[in-house]
Amino acid sequence: MRPPRWLRALGFVLGVAWASPWTLLGLFVGAAGLPAGASAHFSRRDRALVFRRWPWGPGGAITFGNVIIATGQDLDADCITYEHRAGWCAHPAVRLGDHERAHVYQYMLLGPLFVPLYFLCGGVSVRNRFERAADRYALHGHGWWPWPRAS
Repeated sequence: MRPPRWLRALGFVLGVAWASPWTLLGLFVGAAGLPAGASAHFSRRDRALVFRRWPWGPGGAITFGNVIIATGQDLDADCITYEHRAGWCAHPAVRLGDHERAHVYQYMLLGPLFVPLYFLCGGVSVRNRFERAADRYALHGHGWWPWPRAS
């Protein structure tokens, strides 16, 4: 059974507040790209302020709290999963925004703890359970939490 709408809204507000230290960093990083051609808009779908056409970096996107910084035109670009890229399996391409939305949820639950835990789990790599969970969410629409539930 789904929680009532007011409880989901309260959870969202509390999650945004808990992730706010990283969101603030994302706002500063994203704003740095505005004079060089980046633009910003709020995406209800991705639960984040999205800076698109960010002019620096290797491509793709990075999430800081409720801010997503993308080098492309939008988050509808296809990307491959970490496991696929590493040759562990053959996954279909996923929507970049779906992968990044999983990270938004992870930040909202873990708040200031997200980045230290992310790097303790291996940083940007296929071995990182946060990245594999984000890929799982992008593939199936569920499963963004990086630790399996106890049965």
